[in-house]
Amino acid sequence: MADKKGELMYTRPPKLSGWDSFKVFLWNSETSQFLGRTGASWGKILLFYLLFYAALIGFFSAMLAVFYQTLDDRKPKWKLEKSLIGSNPGLGFRPMPPDSNVESTLVWYKASDKGNIQFWQQQLDAFLATYEKENNPNYNNVETCQPHQKPSKGKVCDVKLDGEWQKCVKENGYNYDSPEGGPCIFLKLNKIYGWEPEYYNSTTVPENMPEYLKQEIKDAEERNDYKYVWVSCQGENPADVENIGMIQYLPKWGFSSEYFPFENVDGYLSPLVAVYFEKPRRGVLINIECKAWAKNIIHDRADRRGSVHFELMID
Repeated sequence: MADKKGELMYTRPPKLSGWDSFKVFLWNSETSQFLGRTGASWGKILLFYLLFYAALIGFFSAMLAVFYQTLDDRKPKWKLEKSLIGSNPGLGFRPMPPDSNVESTLVWYKASDKGNIQFWQQQLDAFLATYEKENNPNYNNVETCQPHQKPSKGKVCDVKLDGEWQKCVKENGYNYDSPEGGPCIFLKLNKIYGWEPEYYNSTTVPENMPEYLKQEIKDAEERNDYKYVWVSCQGENPADVENIGMIQYLPKWGFSSEYFPFENVDGYLSPLVAVYFEKPRRGVLINIECKAWAKNIIHDRADRRGSVHFELMID
């Protein structure tokens, strides 16, 4: 019979409690393992992830650098019809209703309530602040332009809020506190890089253009002063047409050609038209639609392309 004295006997390791098992897992002094791995094992896995993430970061950085080489800080890669916004500018208005009612387009105030009209005046103050020299850090790029005369290279044309704006200036409260007259609503075209208007003349005006605007274009053509993106505002319904009253467009009847195209030059100021409602009927809601007119502006009431809708109510 074989001698069994030299045989090693296996003994079950002692049963450890949960806490003792965790301490052994955290650091096993017999095998020199930390969290189940030896120092060499930890070194290998850390080296692997270090090289893996370094390669990943390097690849991403290289692709990002290539991508930025295709971009220009001053102009978009895709312009006009090739861009997402297209080549049909929209029309916007100011002042806007409070942010608490972001979907509203209602300008509603009580002329005798100073606190009420102050909100609308402050909205216009903030909107027009960028047109003042002290608030435009790039005002050195702004120059005075003659009508339809393009600015110098690298310059932009000034928009002067002077006496030509009549009642639609800050000193007159934009006429919101007038006991009888109506307010001034400012219109602006949305900026589209490189967009150049195609101007109407007396022989190319469309049939659906208001007759009074057709006559204005004819008169302007005789003065060789017709290169405008013209603006018209009307009541949307027969009752609105009756209640809206007379309208003045200040300082001109549209956006003059010297402000186009927009090319993202520092200091650029979007041209403005102030629509002064001389004496709208009070106590009634007036639906108003304003349109911008150029050969390459398409009007779509459903999508509000080339036009803007708002309501006016004065108590």
